[in-house]
Amino acid sequence: VQLKESGGGSVQSGGSLRLSCALSEFTATTYCMGWFRQAPGKEREGVAGIGSDGTTTYADAVKGRFTISLSNTANTLYLQMNDLKPEDTALYFCATALSAGLEGGEKCLRPRYYGFAPPFAYWSQGTQVTVSS
Repeated sequence: VQLKESGGGSVQSGGSLRLSCALSEFTATTYCMGWFRQAPGKEREGVAGIGSDGTTTYADAVKGRFTISLSNTANTLYLQMNDLKPEDTALYFCATALSAGLEGGEKCLRPRYYGFAPPFAYWSQGTQVTVSS
């Protein structure tokens, strides 16, 4: 499984961006997928998660502004980001976790459930999002 993301960039406060994450050779039927971000000097944090059961979860800081979605064939993960703020500036990653019991809920938002080596977890290389005031 390989994850390749696109869509990062620079935008002014209040603007929008959509991140895409293309998953290749992905055939799992039980999984979590998520978007994470890491700002300089800060720990990696979960932004939004989606499970194979269709449930979605969001960090409080992005609720109502960001939307996570998955294509019907589960080969592209999206993050629509609206009303961006300077504090959203970070390196954004997409990831997938494949393990028994990981199919939705809050676990899909927690980085530690993605902290395994392949074939149990995969990460993208990251894309920069910069929001100026």
